[in-house]
Amino acid sequence: MKITVRVKILIMSFIIVLISVMTSGWNMVHNITDAFETEIGERAIAIARTVAQMADIRELVGTEDGELGIQPIAERTRKATNVDYIVIIDMNSIRYSHPDEMLIGQKFVGGDEKGALDNAEYISRAQGTLGNAMRAFVPIMDEENTTQVGVAVVGILTPTFQTLIATYSKDVLKSLIWGLLIGLAGSLLLAHNIKRQTFGLEPYEIAKLVEERSAVMQAMDIAIIALDEEGKISFMNRLAMKFVEVQEDVRPLHIQDIFPASWEEMIQQLKEEPNEHIVNQQIVLYDKIYLLSLYPILVKGNLVGTLLTMVDRTEANRLAEELTGVKTLVDALRAQNHEYMNKLHSIAGLIQLERTDEALEIIMDETVDEESMILFLKERFNDYSVSGLLIGKRSRARELGITFTINCESYLKTSYDHLSSGDLVTIVGNLIENAFESFTTESDLKAVELLIQIDQDHLYIRISDQGQGISKEVQEQMFTYGFSTKQKEGRGIGLALVHQIVRAHDGEIFVYSDGETGTEIEIRASKRG
Repeated sequence: MKITVRVKILIMSFIIVLISVMTSGWNMVHNITDAFETEIGERAIAIARTVAQMADIRELVGTEDGELGIQPIAERTRKATNVDYIVIIDMNSIRYSHPDEMLIGQKFVGGDEKGALDNAEYISRAQGTLGNAMRAFVPIMDEENTTQVGVAVVGILTPTFQTLIATYSKDVLKSLIWGLLIGLAGSLLLAHNIKRQTFGLEPYEIAKLVEERSAVMQAMDIAIIALDEEGKISFMNRLAMKFVEVQEDVRPLHIQDIFPASWEEMIQQLKEEPNEHIVNQQIVLYDKIYLLSLYPILVKGNLVGTLLTMVDRTEANRLAEELTGVKTLVDALRAQNHEYMNKLHSIAGLIQLERTDEALEIIMDETVDEESMILFLKERFNDYSVSGLLIGKRSRARELGITFTINCESYLKTSYDHLSSGDLVTIVGNLIENAFESFTTESDLKAVELLIQIDQDHLYIRISDQGQGISKEVQEQMFTYGFSTKQKEGRGIGLALVHQIVRAHDGEIFVYSDGETGTEIEIRASKRG
């Protein structure tokens, strides 16, 4: 079970307040004990001096049966001064007075009287027969004040630490309760303020979110650099480090260590227009062209940092061509242009050789064939992009020595279920090109047939070739992004795009091949009613 930050703060505050109050209470009781003992000692020694100066005690101490006269005097004085005991001892530590008369005539206990027997005056804390006490020792001198005859001991029992705790427990308890209440209120305010600043997230949730965002940014196929308000780099994903050729820790770096001086102009533009951003500005870095975009990071309307993204322009253009089908159309038009140039050269040569009949025959054959195909496409295909693609692919097939046939049952009346022209061009163009590439140079029969039947509710595309077959192992991976049997950079994208588009429109792709000769690919989709 994970504890919330509010509960953690409350527990911590409770512990801190409890320890503070208990420590303060202990110090208070300790200081009271010291002050109390000092006051008791001063009082005890004042009384002991008075007792030591009494004439009767000075005369009787050390004499036989002297306790009979000393005990009454000592007891009267004890009761009058409200002390716990007054003990008179001779030079042999024999008691001549004591609150407990049974102890008179016995040796004084405690062991702290030796200094007083040497004519010293002091205060001692010791354990006596009545308990812990502050005891004042004052020497008793004879009438001439020349010889010490005994010691007057005045003792006042001191309260124990437990007694003082019991006495002041209410005060300590009040302090503890008030401290806890104040700490509780402060903890609630602090926890509320922290939760507000962290958007209601717990620390473990923040840590998880940071890890997730970092993983996402590392996995993205664009370079990402995060900067603080001073332009220092706080984060850079792996692709960005590759682009700027940095491998060590990026946090000490400033953006000016990587990019040219034009960076200052872009930052100034963001500061002047904090709600705007810069998109796809071209920069040259290490002899490569990148598309640079800057997005301000705002907190309460203030610019606190900048998010920078970089894309390799060459790679972006290549992917855009693949996604939109432009590359397929361009290749088809290039092939058609190449074929027409060859035929024009042939016609021009025949004319120069004054063989006009043969030149006219070529022109007529080409015209009839093209008019027939154009008429067929015009009548049965309502998408000019696909028609143009097929015309271009026919030219490319003739250039490659391939017989490319469009099945006479083909038609394209209306785009299937919001399938765009660009998607159709991508699907058909990649399937045809893949069929063309299936032939090896040794192939005798190079034939490709295409059947397209598309309306608003149904889509059926079939393309078959007599080229090299596709093995079961390749069939399992052929629609995987980046997979290709041809070792060439940029391959492995076309069929993956076809698969993505078909799956997006709830279609299915079927591949039929024995792995040796010939392949047939079918795409089927039917709009659910």
